[in-house]
Amino acid sequence: MPTGTVPTGTPAAGTARLSLATVCVSGTLEDKLAAAATAGFDGVEIFAPDLLADPGSPAAIGARCRDLGLSVDLYQPLRDIDSTDPDRFAANLRRADATFEVMAGLGADTVLVCSSVSPDAVDPAADADLLAAQLHTLAARAHERGLRIAYEALAWGRHVDTWDASWDAVRAADHPALGLCLDSFHVLARGSDPAPIAEVPGGKLFFLQLADARELSMDVLSWSRHHRLFPGQGGFDLPAFLAPVLAAGYAGPLSLEVFNDVFRQSDPVRTAVDARRSLIALAEATALAGAGTDPVATAAPSLDGTAFVELTAGPELGRVLRALGFSRTGVHRTKQVERFEQGGARLLVNAAGTGSGAVAAIAVESPDPDASARRAARLCASPVPRATGPGEAEFAEIPAPDGTALFLCRTSGDAGPDATHGPPWPHDFVGVDEAPAPGTGITGIDHVGLTQPYDAFDEAVLFHRAVLGLDPVGDGEYAAPFGLVRSRALADPRRRVRLALTVSVLRRGDWSPAVADPQYVALACDDVLATAAAARAAGVPLLAVPANYHDDLAARLDLPAGTVAAYRELGVLHDRDAHGDYLQVCTELLGGRLFLALVQRTGTHDGHGWPDAPVRMAAHRRSRLARG
Repeated sequence: MPTGTVPTGTPAAGTARLSLATVCVSGTLEDKLAAAATAGFDGVEIFAPDLLADPGSPAAIGARCRDLGLSVDLYQPLRDIDSTDPDRFAANLRRADATFEVMAGLGADTVLVCSSVSPDAVDPAADADLLAAQLHTLAARAHERGLRIAYEALAWGRHVDTWDASWDAVRAADHPALGLCLDSFHVLARGSDPAPIAEVPGGKLFFLQLADARELSMDVLSWSRHHRLFPGQGGFDLPAFLAPVLAAGYAGPLSLEVFNDVFRQSDPVRTAVDARRSLIALAEATALAGAGTDPVATAAPSLDGTAFVELTAGPELGRVLRALGFSRTGVHRTKQVERFEQGGARLLVNAAGTGSGAVAAIAVESPDPDASARRAARLCASPVPRATGPGEAEFAEIPAPDGTALFLCRTSGDAGPDATHGPPWPHDFVGVDEAPAPGTGITGIDHVGLTQPYDAFDEAVLFHRAVLGLDPVGDGEYAAPFGLVRSRALADPRRRVRLALTVSVLRRGDWSPAVADPQYVALACDDVLATAAAARAAGVPLLAVPANYHDDLAARLDLPAGTVAAYRELGVLHDRDAHGDYLQVCTELLGGRLFLALVQRTGTHDGHGWPDAPVRMAAHRRSRLARG
């Protein structure tokens, strides 16, 4: 599993229990329960369709849960209970009685009752007393069996479609076995203010369901059924939702109910681990905002930059780096790895790779790598053992969701036997007797761009946010030559570390472009025209950009003729927004899918060149096909 397994002793979200709805993950009920247990959840919500497809009796399923160390925290859903038709309501009560029998077998004491979407639903604006009476009757029948009713307002409910409307109904029904189920999606998708939830008596908050989502323009039912995400993967302010729930005195589990088409066809264990990470990270963020207990208890590292990026490629990459003005400054003591440096940019070339250029590892500067590794482990991202020789640096390696290694390390510091954190990573390299290259103006690593596997994009966003403390700084979609691409950029507050993640929105068929899943390292420079001109003169294979692009660019930006001529010659791509400019010049592919980009930012431009990505992708395909 690329992001590791849950380490023994990993704390839950403070003192809260963590629960997972079976609808969140793929597989049969047996697969889902095993995944929840493996990931370290305390309990589950069992979704009725999962139970109906299982050959075991409710009692056998309940026993299976207990054997796995899981409680059944909720059974759901019981739909469309209230009715203006007395005969229909009587039939609904018989259906509820059958549900209560299932719950008894499972060992569940709470059932989710959704607000009705049926045409015969009771409208509380017309007859609040009838709705209250029917909910009271239902709760009384549950109470006789020692069960509880958690009433939830669906965002698309026929009449009750907001959390405060559901609270009005629960108060009016006035039964101790009737309380609220609050679902963050239903509350936040409607734009409701969660702050007044703090005024609800904690004893009336029976259950809490959490989900994130991107802001999408579509009907709320489709949005909910297909596009929910785990906390930290979308755009909802979930700490602002959870804080008033905890302030009200809610003492039940933090549970996830996430309907997502990708998650429901992915590895269930991996998805469950990601789910648990999301709850721990949410509890931490909420505690830092002043509510609840921090389960991580180790702050995100104050990153000091990208220590190095390790690349796998053939001999061509070393030649290109020299032509770009990089100096070869060291060779690894025990591995076939060379170190190249220019300004603050450090690139390691691993000659033991497959020869197909790719980003193998990203190392970030942490002032306390050991503490950073402990934080990662508490967020379900355990470091993996690294093979090191005598006296070599021992720093944490954490596999990212796409298989890239994430290193937490130091570049400088004491390397002696009494060093607090062991020697810094440069100690692993032996210097070479080569004259330093003059350089071409590269000052550092601006960012790293990684195309994610189809199933791992949202997981990767959460992983890097939680483990490194990065924040989203941009997202969007663009129509590329080979299909729609989704993008999301992450960075630390000081912009010392930036990542640009992309993914194809739909799985590809048999036909695919000549360049699949590209990766790149963006190298910062102060004058991209001067750096690119020096690189071209030294023989760096720069990517040719069509004249049509520059004709349009000149018209849009009203650029001087001399600037446009330089852009044409060097293949400059130029994105401008209200905050500044982003200029980039890309190399041709250096191996299977790797390229380098020379980038210059002006003002406070915070983008990553995505408006020009379709032009660049088409140019790379032409270049690859031309080279055979």
